[in-house]
Amino acid sequence: MVSFECDYIAGAHPEILRRLTETNMESLPGYGFDHYTESAKAKIRKACGMPDAEVEFLVGGTQTNSVVISTMLNDWEGVISAESGHVSVHESGAIEYTGNKVITLPAHDGKLRADDVRDYLENFYKDVTHDHMVFPGMVYVSHPTEPGTLYTKKELEALADVCHEYDLPLYLDGARLGYGLMSDASDMTLEDIARITDVFYIGGTKVGALCGEAVVFTKHNRPAHFMTSIKKRGALLAKGRLLGIQFDTLFTDDLYFKISRHAIDMALKVKEIIKEKGWKVYMDSPTNQQLIIMTDAEMEELGKSVVFDRWGVYDDTHTIVRLATSWSTSEEDIKVLADA
Repeated sequence: MVSFECDYIAGAHPEILRRLTETNMESLPGYGFDHYTESAKAKIRKACGMPDAEVEFLVGGTQTNSVVISTMLNDWEGVISAESGHVSVHESGAIEYTGNKVITLPAHDGKLRADDVRDYLENFYKDVTHDHMVFPGMVYVSHPTEPGTLYTKKELEALADVCHEYDLPLYLDGARLGYGLMSDASDMTLEDIARITDVFYIGGTKVGALCGEAVVFTKHNRPAHFMTSIKKRGALLAKGRLLGIQFDTLFTDDLYFKISRHAIDMALKVKEIIKEKGWKVYMDSPTNQQLIIMTDAEMEELGKSVVFDRWGVYDDTHTIVRLATSWSTSEEDIKVLADA
């Protein structure tokens, strides 16, 4: 059996394990005050082209979204998201649990449109009863999106323009950011992401790390006493070295981008197999997630040798199946999939 179920089925890139092992017995300060964490922050600032960016590390994506959103919003505000956005669908109400509402707008191939956001904001403030409503306080996007699609630079800049017009921060969830940046369809660099957004995170959990996400505040806008807020929310890792060493490794010699590109190369081979076999594509993705439509019988047959994700219901007789590649996908995995 080989697995294309998701992009965090493997543990960690061997180079990360090597670095963790060789530094294991070093006595280091806790809570991210070690020199490896400082080195990782410096490397990320350089990669973003922002020497004064503020970088913080958290353990997981849901934790990161919850902490960032709840600390940047007031208690009367909510966050605007595409209806298919991760914070809306697959985070078990983590945002609402903090007291902030997720305000959903239509998704277009997984993406928010700037015109939809502007229309919503205009109508909100035209409503004379808006003081009885949850105020929009932030705009959330993910790149890549849930189905693996990408924002263009023009689309992201248009969203940023609306956000600036209404004085709202634009927050980008980058759980799979490496796979988005290294896609052939991408017209953005990490520097572009840092320039356009107000805060974003670089995902490590899905891109080679055991765990960890790097939050980047790009406009001198890190919430006051942010570390205290992280701890208050039960999200502060005492052994912060675990995150620092991993990201220091990922941002040494472009490892993060190299392994992300590998996942894209493997995904292109999956796309070739899908095309050759005549499978119906649910939504064309230029990143590491491929969505196809299958019957129960077809899923049963494929499931004899391949593990995959049942992404959603298509109709009464068909299911949307996701095949995800990652930094750990091998040529042997691709061959088994093709044979299956």
